[in-house]
Amino acid sequence: MSWRKITFIVVALIVLLGGSAALSELFVSMKPEPPTKPGQDLKRFVKAETVKYDDVVSPLTHEGRASSGSEVVLVAEAAGKIEPGTVRLKKGTKFEQGQLLAEIYKDEVELALKARKSSFLTTMISLLPDLKVDFPDALETYESFFRQIDLNKDLPDFPEVTNEKLKIFLASRGVYSEYFGIKQDEKKLERHSLYAPFDGTFSQVNYEVGAYVNTGAQIAKMIRTDNIEIEVPVPNSESNWIKVGDKVEVHEMNSNEVLTGTVIRISNFIDANTQSRSIFVQVLSKPGHELLPGEYKNVSFPGQVIEGAMEIPRNAVFNSNEVYVVIDGKLKKREINILKTTETTLIFNGLKEGEKLVVQPLINVKENTPVGILGEEQPEMQGGKKAKSTKEQA
Repeated sequence: MSWRKITFIVVALIVLLGGSAALSELFVSMKPEPPTKPGQDLKRFVKAETVKYDDVVSPLTHEGRASSGSEVVLVAEAAGKIEPGTVRLKKGTKFEQGQLLAEIYKDEVELALKARKSSFLTTMISLLPDLKVDFPDALETYESFFRQIDLNKDLPDFPEVTNEKLKIFLASRGVYSEYFGIKQDEKKLERHSLYAPFDGTFSQVNYEVGAYVNTGAQIAKMIRTDNIEIEVPVPNSESNWIKVGDKVEVHEMNSNEVLTGTVIRISNFIDANTQSRSIFVQVLSKPGHELLPGEYKNVSFPGQVIEGAMEIPRNAVFNSNEVYVVIDGKLKKREINILKTTETTLIFNGLKEGEKLVVQPLINVKENTPVGILGEEQPEMQGGKKAKSTKEQA
């Protein structure tokens, strides 16, 4: 390639590059400049409330589990084979107070008792002639007692003896020992029949009809169904606001049904794992809305009246007990006296009434930071225009 061609190419490239640069400068100069905004004073705006004390009632709501008011173990007080009662001896069977739950085989005991009563009748018959001669005033009383004796029923009460000679006479004939021996056997016979102590159901059955049990064997476990309690674990810091006798509301988990109840007792110990105290609530069931043992319910306690206090969100407090107030347009730290803490709020006093208390969490601020209060008129700037705010929230 000759030097003339090389020179021509170099010159052409220089011309093209120079033209491109000139056009670029021209286009940039033709772009309009963006309008400039007047300077603004940036100010943080906060949400604040005026401190005003009043009586505050702060209810508590916690979850609890329903349980039977009574749980009893059905124990065999005699040895023998289990015989059926008036209800089935099966887990889940309902029964009413006074129903015969089961019997321990008692035929032999009954026959032995009747034999002793027959022997006692013989003893009483032998006494009547002597009583007619020696104690005629007592004859009618003991004849009446003799006629009341029934082999199929418990012995009637023994006549009261005030005459010392008559007492010695009866004791010498063995009347007292026979009478009280029979009464003891009657008590033993009663132990063969097991009756329901309350309305309830079997929660566990260890022995069924036909099984042989020894004295002291645990036949079944029973729970009472007409007296249901709810055990509610409450943090110890909140338990002092609950008193025995408080009326409460019991809410269904997945419905609007509300039952009423009463605080009947409060435990005097704290659970080491949860640091809570157990509050026991007795519930009044409604027809068709029976409370069953094992159910979980939300229980709302009314709480107690706190005089001269104010309630604010918990996140407005920092360093345990410090808050911000707005004085002359600047943030100032203040300490408060916390009276009660709930899940989302706290109740306090300790500030002067009328102060503007910041009720929102603030980030990256410090004392004396200039702030405005949302919802309040701002002072006018020079030129008659109100100061514009960025309404920055913390």
